[in-house]
Amino acid sequence: MTVQTTSAGGTGAGKKDVRRLDRVIIRFAGDSGDGMQLTGDRFTSETASFGNDLSTLPNFPAEIRAPAGTLPGVSSFQLHFADHDILTPGDAPNVLVAMNPAALKANIADVPRGAEIIVNTDEFSKRAMAKVGYEVSPLEDGSLDGYSVHRVPLTALTVEALRESGLSRKDAGRSKNMFALGLLSWMYHRPTEGTERFLRAKFAKKPDIAEANVTAFRAGWNFGETTEDFAVSYEVAPAAAAFPAGTYRNISGNLALSYGLIAAGRQADLPLYLGSYPITPASDILHELSRHKNFGVRTFQAEDEIAGIGAALGAAFGGSLAVTTTSGPGVALKSETIGLAVSLELPLLIVDIQRGGPSTGLPTKTEQADLLQAMFGRNGEAPVAIVAPKTPADCFDATIEAARIAVTYRTPVFLLSDGYLANGSEPWRIPDIDELPDLRVRFASGTNHTQDDGSEVFWPYKRDPRTLARPWAIPGTPGLEH
Repeated sequence: MTVQTTSAGGTGAGKKDVRRLDRVIIRFAGDSGDGMQLTGDRFTSETASFGNDLSTLPNFPAEIRAPAGTLPGVSSFQLHFADHDILTPGDAPNVLVAMNPAALKANIADVPRGAEIIVNTDEFSKRAMAKVGYEVSPLEDGSLDGYSVHRVPLTALTVEALRESGLSRKDAGRSKNMFALGLLSWMYHRPTEGTERFLRAKFAKKPDIAEANVTAFRAGWNFGETTEDFAVSYEVAPAAAAFPAGTYRNISGNLALSYGLIAAGRQADLPLYLGSYPITPASDILHELSRHKNFGVRTFQAEDEIAGIGAALGAAFGGSLAVTTTSGPGVALKSETIGLAVSLELPLLIVDIQRGGPSTGLPTKTEQADLLQAMFGRNGEAPVAIVAPKTPADCFDATIEAARIAVTYRTPVFLLSDGYLANGSEPWRIPDIDELPDLRVRFASGTNHTQDDGSEVFWPYKRDPRTLARPWAIPGTPGLEH
């Protein structure tokens, strides 16, 4: 990291140094109920609006929560942002925010010596430390001497800031993640207006909760500004050179993939049909597409994986841009119908958001282990095309390309993403419509072959000399009955 230091006037604590960095990696960690994903997402959104390049890595336990304060229950969110083009969420965090002893113990091995650690001292009770095997407090035994440790009673400071809110101590303490977000926003000069608008909108039906979170957020900012423990704040300049001119937004992989499917349907001038059975980490695509009926999207939540792809293949036979979404276990169940799509030569997108295996595997563990299954996991000769995105934003372009191959060559196409891409995010330049390829299809409308006796017939597998694809005939087309 490149570091430059200047001084700035502080409030209540004298002058504070401002150090200019070229990149930073921050990890928020706590119990799965501590709001670490929300905290990281808000910091990411403000970082994106500031103009930094960024890459994120959400990491959370299974949906069935482990007991509070235990190692299996730790949830974290890592963000890497910079003043230049970056490609990964980073390996070693420069800053770790640990909301409890479990979060510290689960993540300390990844933190290099000299990094900053912000710990919520209110949670370091004997009982909490014993849960994760600390016989002596790591804050007192010298094991953290190689780090720059900031001991902050986040819970107590939050409760004090909300003393006049009318909330119980327990409810007030739940806003401690917003206090931490405010503190980190001060440390790295992040914008604050967007987060305050977000909180008021998110809790619009509970204005007391909304104002409590805003108050905690501001209190964290003010704490950083006034305390002597934080004598340094940091600036990471916008990554202007990394971004071509255009309009940008922060986007996750699954959202980019969903938008890519919608755009492909519009560019092909075909109704988009999704036949899907919910499965982590692919379910977000079903959730997102179900919101877009206005774009000709039809979503079907099937009773199982086989029914989902069967319905999608039927939609392809009827002239839709057909999609099924799943993860590794679902691909195994869909294999027979994928082989049928190969033999019928129908366009079909199989979206595989990969997770850990084997068998039903681990829903929240990411692996990229389905390639051989995608290539060869069918009986007989049933080859399919495979497209894999490289980043969350690239999920949009990869989806467009997968759709292009499918409709042009009348073939199933695998789109191989994974849990990290699906849940991670980065800046995405919103493309102009004229930048997208024309995917329009000419359906068969009449006979295509003259027999020896001079009669005209339709051959469903007659090859296009340019693409070697067969014609796509819609059932019920006049003149094609047989």
